[in-house]
Amino acid sequence: CSGLTSITIPDSVTSIGDDAFSGCSGLTSITIPDSVTSIGDGAFYDCDGLTSVTIGDSVTSIGEEAFRECSGLTSVTIPDSVTSIGNVAFSGCSGLTSITIPDSVTSIGYNAFYYCSSLTTVTIPDSVTSIGNLAFSYCSGLTSITIPDSVTSIGDWAFSYCSGLTSITIGDSVTIIGDSAFYYCGDLTDITFQGTMQQWKNIGKGGRWNTNTPNYTITCTDGVLDKDGQQIS
Repeated sequence: CSGLTSITIPDSVTSIGDDAFSGCSGLTSITIPDSVTSIGDGAFYDCDGLTSVTIGDSVTSIGEEAFRECSGLTSVTIPDSVTSIGNVAFSGCSGLTSITIPDSVTSIGYNAFYYCSSLTTVTIPDSVTSIGNLAFSYCSGLTSITIPDSVTSIGDWAFSYCSGLTSITIGDSVTIIGDSAFYYCGDLTDITFQGTMQQWKNIGKGGRWNTNTPNYTITCTDGVLDKDGQQIS
């Protein structure tokens, strides 16, 4: 379907199946009506001509690889009905500049926004409890990120190679920071942790979680630590 340039999905459709429009590189925009409740795995995989997507208010799940390699996609609105963003859902959407994840979402799958290199702004809501492995890896355009108090675990390699990331805010509910979670965040200057120094030290941190990062500081509610967790003020 590489020659397909437009399509109208009628209101009678309730689900978009796996690989339904995969490889339709001529598609430039798509509106998913309110009747649709699920977007299947790989539904729009490699639709690299797609620049905008409107997702109806009844969609509850975005499947694995649903918009993978949609490199022309610059904007997408995820409605409040969505509860999960599947693994690799927007991976390789290198033209995507910003994303707002609604309060209904509780989990962000692994590789969900992997290699979204133009992404400069991400809003993670208080409903999210876990950030999957490699979820935002290679998002080199990100300069800051706030991980809300609801999040208890940050996956392996979650923000690795985010080379433009300078500041991170981490809520005090985090108990695990995975292996290589912030590996090669070469511009990092500060982490703000919304808990005490002792709480920070109690967090389980995987191997190489902060390898190849500069000498940043960690500001806690009761003092400041250096990169190695030693109090400096």
